[in-house]
Amino acid sequence: MAANEDPAQVHDDFRSVVNMTPKQLEGWLDTEQSQSVGDTGGDGESTGHRSGRRIVELLHTKKGDLTDDDYAHMRKVVGYVHRHAAQRPDGDVTETKWRYSLMNWGHDPLED
Repeated sequence: MAANEDPAQVHDDFRSVVNMTPKQLEGWLDTEQSQSVGDTGGDGESTGHRSGRRIVELLHTKKGDLTDDDYAHMRKVVGYVHRHAAQRPDGDVTETKWRYSLMNWGHDPLED
């Protein structure tokens, strides 16, 4: 973690953008819609889908057990959600790749 970063602030920021419970996110990640969006690596799993699985782990991890790598991923999630949410398309976003992508990162924009 960067010397000037407050772990408590990173954790709070992460918990404020991740508005899905671990159970909701796990269920979502099992859907066809979840697996239909995002850039895929060589293994066929998208970056967002892989991140979603990591987010579930982070949500189950006690704050005192979080590592520097965990905090780095939490910062990545916060940055992604803020950037992607700012690109909201016009109209109903219920069944859009934009929403599905955000949900892979633990954020359902319909819950805002």
